[in-house]
Amino acid sequence: MKNSLRTPGRGAALSAAVLGASALILSACGAPPAEEAGGSGENSDYLGCIVSDSGGFDDRSFNQSSYEGLKKAEKELGIEINQAESQAETDFGPNVDQMVQQGCDLTVTVGFLLADTTKEAAEANPDSHFAIVDDNSIEADNVKPIIYDTAQAAFLAGYAAAATSETGKVATYGGINIPTVTIFMDGFADGVSYYNEQKDADVQLLGWDKEAQNGTFIGNFNDQGAGKTNTQNFINEGADVIMPVAGPVGLGTLDAVIEANEGGKKATVVWVDSDGYETAGKGEEFILTSVMKLMGDAVNEVISSDVEGDFDNTPYIGTLENGGVALAPFHDQEANVPEELQGELDEIKEQIVSGDIAVESAASPK
Repeated sequence: MKNSLRTPGRGAALSAAVLGASALILSACGAPPAEEAGGSGENSDYLGCIVSDSGGFDDRSFNQSSYEGLKKAEKELGIEINQAESQAETDFGPNVDQMVQQGCDLTVTVGFLLADTTKEAAEANPDSHFAIVDDNSIEADNVKPIIYDTAQAAFLAGYAAAATSETGKVATYGGINIPTVTIFMDGFADGVSYYNEQKDADVQLLGWDKEAQNGTFIGNFNDQGAGKTNTQNFINEGADVIMPVAGPVGLGTLDAVIEANEGGKKATVVWVDSDGYETAGKGEEFILTSVMKLMGDAVNEVISSDVEGDFDNTPYIGTLENGGVALAPFHDQEANVPEELQGELDEIKEQIVSGDIAVESAASPK
């Protein structure tokens, strides 16, 4: 499927009246970022759009990274853009519908939780293109999944956490028990286990049992207070490296870790999705590393292909090999990392890419 699905000039056909009315509707569904940029150049008749999940575009995580990919496409390609920021799951349908009504050439929906809404919109609007981040459940010619084998990078993080732990206990927890969360936790658990095997060690993992697929979950991606309390409990149990897989809830983990260090208990955080040292906005000195999904790059790549008329529904799968997932630098924590650890991580990465080390999760892309 190439250009056959696109109605030429949809972005150029938008009237001021349509834009004004839709802006009023969108304000009820969740305010988009204040900056409403317009493209200028040969692709100014192309409208690229994005709908966040309830974490919003300032979640310092996957919504924000995906939005930055759209902004990058705006700058580099000269396209027009629009966005709708969801405050709750009830906003998903209205927000996606408004993007379609505004004539978006491609609408990016961010997150597994928007799968049903995206599927319904794609079926009802076969001439519109969609891309969905973190979901591969939709089989439609006009939907491109953007997915990640996050377990590969999380394996490296688990190994690094075990190697740097001084208490012999590390922890992880999730926001909601869904595949895009548990894939991090599975990889992290395997990395800890691999460290134990290689070093004849016994580092314990709190918060997740990979075999049983049971663990600790907050139940949402918003309650930072619960993230803080949960992290305090882990620290009290002896964990000194904690990986929250919970979007903005992870900011509560940072609060707990900051307070622990101020009180004389050493603890660090493994951030997820983006490089938390650059995005979290606080406690960066206590971030050991981050399990990154380079969502911005993927979104920009998918939009670029669509602009060029090369849209297809083949999933984009981010891996260590293609740079779609990666382990962030240690930044301020580098002085606390054993010299030989980085070399070990580089070697393990090569072995994962070659297949010599198999990283498996029930949630991994097939």
